[in-house]
Amino acid sequence: MAAVALPLAVSAYWLLADTAELAALGHLRADAVQGRLLGWQRLAGALCTLVPAGLACLGLWHAHRCFRGFTQGEVFTAGAVLRLRRFAACMGGSALTAIVVGPVLSVLLTWGNAPGTRHLALGVGSDHLFALLFAGMVWLMAAVIGQGQALADENASFV
Repeated sequence: MAAVALPLAVSAYWLLADTAELAALGHLRADAVQGRLLGWQRLAGALCTLVPAGLACLGLWHAHRCFRGFTQGEVFTAGAVLRLRRFAACMGGSALTAIVVGPVLSVLLTWGNAPGTRHLALGVGSDHLFALLFAGMVWLMAAVIGQGQALADENASFV
């Protein structure tokens, strides 16, 4: 459900939000964007912000598949490890692309400004760092489960 709702919400936001709100997404002051945004700027901005959102949705889908496997007793299996790693990779990719999207949006939103008033704004927030930390921890958890599964398989061959 989130895989459908999130892209629709992002698209609606870019269609309806005022320029000052969109400027904040590009780490800009509210008055940094001069004039009205053109349709192509809104469309390009929506597409840019859909990349990290899409990766997050894909990660949630992998988590759903992993948890569904857990309910069927697939805990220490190669499939569970693969799904956890895919979840971690998607969430980490989402955080990294969100860091890149901010500066892209700052350029995109100020594209129509007069020369000398265009902006390139960089910003990394604690939410990005926390998402990367979380993704790394899930990746490590998957590695530990994978090692446990390998040990269990090895012990089973001796019995």
